[in-house]
Amino acid sequence: MTVIALPGVAGQTVFDRAELDRIMQLYGRMVAAGEWRDYAISFGRDSATFSAFRRAAERPEYRLMKEPALRNRQGQYSLIGEAGQTLKRGNDLGAVLAPAARRLVKLAD
Repeated sequence: MTVIALPGVAGQTVFDRAELDRIMQLYGRMVAAGEWRDYAISFGRDSATFSAFRRAAERPEYRLMKEPALRNRQGQYSLIGEAGQTLKRGNDLGAVLAPAARRLVKLAD
């Protein structure tokens, strides 16, 4: 098997397969609950961002950012709310996604 590097991808910060699997599991549950309808992913040199939207024409309800440069300080993952406030930071993706997952539990009750 030959791996070919795509032009413009080298040096970008990306979510790996396990991270995307965890994120998309939460996204799927929120879609099934009728809370989220769209998402966007962007990859940059310093950070990768997953944004979840209630409707496509508005600001994202949640943004999950991965910034590897902050791994040894505040944590590489941060969950940012709709108003731009940082809801959770850390190196454990599950713990950072917990506030969004708790919202799903509240919706089910």
